[in-house]
Amino acid sequence: MAPRPLGAAAPEKIRGALTRYRALAYITGVWLLVLCGEMVYKYLLLDDSHTAPHWLFYIGQVHGIFYMIYLVFTIDLGIKARWKPATTALTCLAGTVPFASFFFEHYRTRDVKQTFGL
Repeated sequence: MAPRPLGAAAPEKIRGALTRYRALAYITGVWLLVLCGEMVYKYLLLDDSHTAPHWLFYIGQVHGIFYMIYLVFTIDLGIKARWKPATTALTCLAGTVPFASFFFEHYRTRDVKQTFGL
């Protein structure tokens, strides 16, 4: 177990923050992939993007809502685990790059569990 950072929250609070972060990392990553698929369909496969079904418009909005919640939970975990600001910022940006949230979730979870003995 790595030394616990000074000022870090209690392990119970970190466990809850980690669970929320992990859930939103997956949800955000899945919706980002759906959004990428929608963009390919709308702009590469259709001759005219105006002929796309109107419900496709909501995919980007749903991803945006989940991404905002992901940001809140990532920052919450970063504060409780006393991450460096660069670590928190990079983890926040992972929700904007396809597949990155899945990789970051794996590595951040491993690090937090190892550091706090969860």
